[in-house]
Amino acid sequence: MKRKYEAMIVLDMKGKEETVEQLVTGISRDFEKSGAKLEQIDHLGKRQFPFSPRHVTSGYFVNFQIEADGAALDSVRGKLVLNENVYQQYYQRIDIKEKGKAKAKA
Repeated sequence: MKRKYEAMIVLDMKGKEETVEQLVTGISRDFEKSGAKLEQIDHLGKRQFPFSPRHVTSGYFVNFQIEADGAALDSVRGKLVLNENVYQQYYQRIDIKEKGKAKAKA
């Protein structure tokens, strides 16, 4: 069953020769190869971290909105864990996020 997800990918650009666009294009291809449908890509820009874990002081944040089933999402997570340019990745189902907003209004 396909569901909508929001994926926040943090890229480590420290000492990298590739541009952000090349990295985002590669990650987009990974999503599509695994069977996910890309709906929207938002570039949130470079942000400083409040503290520097693993000697990384900043990261480039990219927000993907996708539609995928669980197996496709697991496949992409596995690929991105091995990608040295991806610093962190977070996933959230959008429908759960919207239910929380509806409860808060009630």
